Amino acid sequence: MTKRRIVPFVALTVVLLVFFLYQSTTVRDTVRQLPQHVGLGDHLQDEEPLDNAGGELSGGKPKDPDYKEWNPRPDFKKGSRLEPGHNYTSTLIIAKTKDEDVDWMQRELPDQDTALWVADDPTAPLHSPKNKGHEVMTYLSWIIDNYDTLPDVSIFMHAHQYTWHNDDILGNNAAQMIKRLSRQRVWREGFVNMRCSWFPGCPDWMHPGETTENVYKQEEVLLAKSWSELFPLDPVPSVLAQPCCAQFALSRERIQAKPHAQYVWYREWLFSTKLPDFLSGRIWEYVWQFVFTGENVVCPSEHVCFCDQYGACFGGQDEFHKFIERKNELSDRERDLREWEDKGKAIQEAKEEGRLNEAEQLEKPEPGKDKEFKKEIERLRPIVDTLKSEAFKRGDDPKNRAKEAGREWHDGDDF
Repeated sequence: MTKRRIVPFVALTVVLLVFFLYQSTTVRDTVRQLPQHVGLGDHLQDEEPLDNAGGELSGGKPKDPDYKEWNPRPDFKKGSRLEPGHNYTSTLIIAKTKDEDVDWMQRELPDQDTALWVADDPTAPLHSPKNKGHEVMTYLSWIIDNYDTLPDVSIFMHAHQYTWHNDDILGNNAAQMIKRLSRQRVWREGFVNMRCSWFPGCPDWMHPGETTENVYKQEEVLLAKSWSELFPLDPVPSVLAQPCCAQFALSRERIQAKPHAQYVWYREWLFSTKLPDFLSGRIWEYVWQFVFTGENVVCPSEHVCFCDQYGACFGGQDEFHKFIERKNELSDRERDLREWEDKGKAIQEAKEEGRLNEAEQLEKPEPGKDKEFKKEIERLRPIVDTLKSEAFKRGDDPKNRAKEAGREWHDGDDF
């Protein structure tokens, strides 16, 4: 073949080869972008491979780095036995902004050791290295800084005293939760959620393989990729669940079951992730239980949690459910009364402001219904209050707590 004929042939071959490679890349990228559920155990990876991190060559190909050397699987055990009457030390770690009022802690918890971390004030005595990830940055930073001098029990909470996600059996009151928290239970279990009520969060909440965004769980579609970055040795679970909302307590032994470097690694992920602040924080809300128990679902029985953790012992699951039914019934009637009163107020305000036509169009409260609601409230409230009071009295006996929790108990045992 002459040189003149070879040149067009070679050129055509090169063009076809480039076209083939382009098509292959395009198809691959298209497939990667198609919505698909992440299979259990699958990890999502970035387009560019990670550095070999010191992995050796085998047959000309880099081996995976030995993750087990820097990400050892912890051996989570029940707390070691301490003598009855042991004086448990504890520290309350609070994640706050500079504008949040925490005076209630000194007023309600004068003897509680506290560590108030301010996320948005670099001049504060205790402050986060970066205002990112909501409470996650504070929690991890405190563990990193205090790893070698931990108290028996570390309690991680938000700054507000009253909020909906504090259990209403305890008056939605953080001070009551902290006062009544059984340090003994924290030591035994290693990790406890400060919230006992399952909703929201249990028993089946986040699904890391989901690809359709849920406006109420915006972080759900991001969990699989974040999981593979945080826990490269662990398969992506089908579900993540624990009671909300990132408030929990840990024993010293449980924190130290993982090496100090592991917490530094977690915080480095928080520093480097491109996720927005609120999403990176919410990612962690449903992985804390995995970090400290190795379980993707941690939903202890509500009645056991209230009894063994806070001393509200209703006598068993059936008795607890009966209490919840009465409490919900009371809440429903209180809501009905508020709605009835709001209708009357709306009409009165419209009349006072001269909006007479609008006042005529507004829904009118049914005459006499308020008396019915008040009568039911007066009947139900003492029932609920009595059941709650009896539960706390029952919980004063450590034997009752052990019985309801299914724990073995001997004379002289502690709570």
